[in-house]
Amino acid sequence: MVRWFWQRRTPGRVLHLRSRGEVGDATRVDFAELAPDVSTFLGQAAYLQLGYFETLSELIASTPELAKKEALSRAAGAALTKHQDIVALIRERGDDPTAVMLPFREELDAFRRATHGVRPQETLLSVHITAGMLDDFYYALATSYGDTGRRVARILQGDDDREAIVDILTDAIAADEQWRSLLALWGRRLVGDTLLIARSALQGSLGEAEEKRVEPVFTELMGAHARRMDAMGLAA
Repeated sequence: MVRWFWQRRTPGRVLHLRSRGEVGDATRVDFAELAPDVSTFLGQAAYLQLGYFETLSELIASTPELAKKEALSRAAGAALTKHQDIVALIRERGDDPTAVMLPFREELDAFRRATHGVRPQETLLSVHITAGMLDDFYYALATSYGDTGRRVARILQGDDDREAIVDILTDAIAADEQWRSLLALWGRRLVGDTLLIARSALQGSLGEAEEKRVEPVFTELMGAHARRMDAMGLAA
């Protein structure tokens, strides 16, 4: 698991989890000094999308069926588009995207390694689950940053084209029922590391009072995760 400690925080931030897609009813939580500064937010969000693109590209290279390659290429392209759009926003702010993302490279690469499966199906599920949860979380966190945050929220709301991942996984389960229990177990394993990434984006460790304030947001993230798993016939 990965542990980060943000050194810079701006007071007075508010985190919203709004209804979008698989996320439930709107929740508003006052996080005061828990949200990171905008450069930290943008750098991590941009590098996460780049990581999804890289993982999906690796899966495309190892997938023999042309139809699956093409379908996965759409998901990879969607992640790359989100990455490029956030990078463009970083440049508009007068910052160097590489310098903004670099502090998170080691930690996020470690997260990708920890959630990379032995089999391609496990890695596909990793992308679907971790990207879904963290897109939801960063969409919520974006409301802390005014117009910049609103622009990032619109980027994250863009089509992720991950339906092909669900189709490939459900086809695998239909062909061999053993995949159901294996992928369900793998999906449960992913949750801990993914929630740790989300929590650490707020601050390195949360006290009892902060835990109570963030609980509604993480409850909704878990609800959305359960719905993603249910849609594939997997128990969350």
